[in-house]
Order: sequence, then structure tokens, then C-alpha cells
Amino acid sequence: MSCETHELEPFKLERFFAKWEFVAPHQLCCSDSEPLTVAELLSFADADAQQRWDGLRLAYTETQGLPELREAIAAAHFTSVAADQLVIGAPQELLYLCMQALLRPSDHVVCCYPGYQSLYSVAHSIGCEVEMWHVDRTADGTPVFDLHTAEQLIRPTTRLVVVNSPHNPTGAHFTGEQWLQLCRLCRANDAYLFSDEMYRHLELEAADRLPAAADMLEQTGISLSGMSKAVGCPGLRIGWLAIKDRPLLERVLELKDFTTICSSAPSEILALIGLRSWDAILERQLAIIRANLEALDAFFARWRQIFDWQRPCVGTVAFPRLLTGESVAVWCEELVQQAGVLLMPATVYDHPQSTAEARFRLGFGRRNLPTCLQHLDAWLAARYGPIRVAQPAVENTQQWRAAKQVAKC
Repeated sequence: MSCETHELEPFKLERFFAKWEFVAPHQLCCSDSEPLTVAELLSFADADAQQRWDGLRLAYTETQGLPELREAIAAAHFTSVAADQLVIGAPQELLYLCMQALLRPSDHVVCCYPGYQSLYSVAHSIGCEVEMWHVDRTADGTPVFDLHTAEQLIRPTTRLVVVNSPHNPTGAHFTGEQWLQLCRLCRANDAYLFSDEMYRHLELEAADRLPAAADMLEQTGISLSGMSKAVGCPGLRIGWLAIKDRPLLERVLELKDFTTICSSAPSEILALIGLRSWDAILERQLAIIRANLEALDAFFARWRQIFDWQRPCVGTVAFPRLLTGESVAVWCEELVQQAGVLLMPATVYDHPQSTAEARFRLGFGRRNLPTCLQHLDAWLAARYGPIRVAQPAVENTQQWRAAKQVAKC
């Protein structure tokens, strides 16, 4: 991308959701886990949090965020980040403020791609030279970000490396050794590492969880996370940015005075309840995800002539392929119009390879996934009836996956 400054381009993914999210009855591409009700979240409140909630005054809050909330985040999510090194805000706002505070025109930025558009579009609008670190595939189709490619992209003049792992939309995830290698590359080139960790804690195996970037690098690791994905509270609009570089943190706070100034007082208390009950809520969410993956394995086994499916081992999203040769954008449009089932075509990511491969984003974090699959099943049967095939004749899908190594990640 060129180094000239640009106006921010329309956010294709968000414009897609603006059109369909609140009218399509069967959401099958959402990236969050099952949203909690306020009553469910309040049921987790301890005595202190309940008292704070009952006596809450709808006044302004601290720009940096409720101190007790920052303390809870530091204790639960980091090993070396202090409460005063955290900023509370909406995740998208924090991403934008951090890029504005850190970057200048002509800075060199490396960003994982495809991905959430603001991760690279904000830098592009500032006038940075943005190079894309494209997702790769192993021989069995597993998505990966190759570290040999990173070694070629990251150079002594690189200002910022932007990653998202677990990755949206592909489900790619760094191994511990790859994560360590990437941090070494950033340190060796004096580059900041901005890590979108919104899907951290949604690993099916806790051993796959990576340390936060802010813990990995002494001054130049920046971690973004929040309440939206892992514990199903996107409506709170509460996230956090961990920055050890004090001047950068102060600049983010100065810029925040020009956006929201401070967070919603009710949202901060509800987020505090969620943080203090993180493990219990996460256990519920992971149970839903595991059950949904079993349902998806069975579904894609039935329709293996129509789709290519690699079972993810992290997160709440996958990026299957449509194998029929049809335009994935047209196919998704017809699906939502005719069956009310919403899937997201790769075209929203402006990633030519994913579009050419006819990929689409599928979300499996919500409890209504089996119902969505029933409607998708019926539509597929009407459209491709003669092509539909039966599952392999084994006792269950788990055995079939083990035999065929589909579940390998």
C-alpha cells in the first residue's frame, strides 16, 4: 500500500453486518460466543460487585477506567502488566487510538491478512507503508502464518507488527515456539508488536494459550482484548489495552479525550462482575463451542462434496470453502434471502486468494447453531439434493474424524 494519507474507506465487514445482522433470523457467521443476559451476568456478582451495582450513580467515570476493573484485568490476564498500564474503552476505539498515537506517515507496518479491516486500514489512512502477511496453508489445509515470511517482511525500519491469534477469520493460531520467534523478530528490529487477543482464552486446550504480547516484550508489546468474544458480553463495549511504554500510554489517554472521554459506568461494573467470574463463564462458553463443533463435523461430513472443512482448535470462527464453483458472494446472498441463514463471504475481506477459493466465515460460538444448521441443511437439500452423500458408516463422528485425521490441528 502507498504511503500517502487516505480517508478511511468504508468498513466492508461492518457494512455487511449493518445490512443483515438484525434482519436475518439465523445468524451463522457471528464471531462472539453466546451472549449473556444481564440477569445471567448479575447472578455471578459477589457482595462487593452487587453493592456497587445497586448503588451505582450514572456519573462520569475515570478516563483510564475503573481502578478495580483494571486491577481485576491485570490479575486475570497478565503476569507483568500493572493496573496503571491498562486503558479501558471499546476495543475498536482503543485500536484506533493506539494506531493514531504510535504511527506517522511513511512508517512501515506489517499486518496479518486477511483480517479485521481496522487492523490495517487505520495505518493505511495515516499514510503508513502497510505490507500484508498473508495466511498460508499446510499440506492438509490448516491455516498458518509462516514465520519465514515474517522474517522477510520485518526489517530494521519496521515500526509496527500487527497480529491476531487466535485469528479471525481463518482460525490460524501460532504455536508457542512461533510466538516466541515472532517476539524475538520484533525485539531484534525494535518494532512494536500489536496483538489483537480478543479470542485468547477460547483455545479448546488451555495448553495452546499464548502469553500476552504485553508480557512477552519489555516495552514494545501491546495487547488488546475485552469482554466481547470469550465471555459473551459484546454489548458492554468494554475492552482493554495493555501498554508498558508510558509516553505511548499517556498519548492514548490524551487522544481518548477527543473520543469517548470515559466508559459507561454500568458497563464497567458489569465488566467487573464478568472479570471476577471469568473462569465460570468461560467454562459455559467452551461447552457450547465444543458441542457446536461436533454438530459441524457431522454437518460437513454429510456435505463433503459441497464444502471443504478444516476443524479449528481455537476461537469461534472458521473459514470453510464452497466447492461448487459458484461465486461465494452470490451464494451467500441467495442463502440469506431464501433461507434467512447468514454466512459471510470472503469478499468482505478484500483478500483475493480467499475470494478465489470461495471461502466464507462461519461462527460457532452461539447456542442456536444447531437450528441454523437445520435451515441450511434444508436449503442445501433443495439446491443440491442429488449431490448429498451419507456420513461414513462408523459409530460416531468423533471416530470418523480420528480415522480420517480431520480433527488434526
